[in-house]
Amino acid sequence: MKRDKWTFLVLRGEDRPVRQYSVSSRGLRVGAWVGGFFLLAILAFTFGIGLDGTGRIRAAVLEARNRALETELAAFQERVAGIESALDRVAANDARFRSIAGLETIEPEVLQAGVGGPGLGTPESSALYETDPDLAQSLFAVSYDLNALERRARLLSESLETATDSVVAHRDLLESTPSILPTSGWLSSSYSRARMHPIHNRLIPHAGVDISAPTGTPIFAAAKGRVTRASWVAGYGLTVEIDHGYGYATLYGHASKLIAQVGQEVKRGDLIAQVGSTGIATASHLHYEVRVNGTAEDPARYILPATLRY
Repeated sequence: MKRDKWTFLVLRGEDRPVRQYSVSSRGLRVGAWVGGFFLLAILAFTFGIGLDGTGRIRAAVLEARNRALETELAAFQERVAGIESALDRVAANDARFRSIAGLETIEPEVLQAGVGGPGLGTPESSALYETDPDLAQSLFAVSYDLNALERRARLLSESLETATDSVVAHRDLLESTPSILPTSGWLSSSYSRARMHPIHNRLIPHAGVDISAPTGTPIFAAAKGRVTRASWVAGYGLTVEIDHGYGYATLYGHASKLIAQVGQEVKRGDLIAQVGSTGIATASHLHYEVRVNGTAEDPARYILPATLRY
């Protein structure tokens, strides 16, 4: 029995002879299998080279990205160090400011604003730790420092706010505390719990001081406040009273002319009246009183010594 064969005719031009090749079916199948095997091998080799090249490219990209991350991380570390240095200067200024405000300085340990307990995280909890533990550790350190700086900045902000409020209140208290001689003149009569009255000729408490001055001499507010009275008062004549807040109030009696009006806001040194002798008085002078929580106190304690003339 003859085997099946495949005959191939090859034509190479009109002047060339026709060539004939015969291949058995089995040989053709074997050739096809061998050719297919080599084709697959070539394809696999080509694909492997492609994968290796792609892997190399990806590795190079990742390496470049890591270098960029490390560079950025180093820059962040420098910025964190700069912020920490700036906060150190703020802390020093805060200590001085709190001292001016009359507040205790914050202890250095408290300024660190430390925290603890579970939930703070670790470098190992980062997804980056499995691929690059060192970079994960550095990132965690920077994040930890930033969180600490944020807490410290909030603490200093609250401290400065408290100190500012204290300074403002202290300044307002100083502005509201009587501290000047209300008029130019001579101290003719001092504060006394029992003074011989020049008209009634008997011992009567003298709740303020008398400052002798010519009629019309300006009378000034001894501190910041609000005018609560500007009218005639029995015994005192034309009188101005000022409520300064913080329990302080002042009275200016025997004026010849009232200038301030009830409800008017005045500052220390504002003109409020003029010296006179209205009411019960033997001569032109200013009767000046300082009251603290409704009780008369010696005004000399609230007058700068350099302004007193006896």
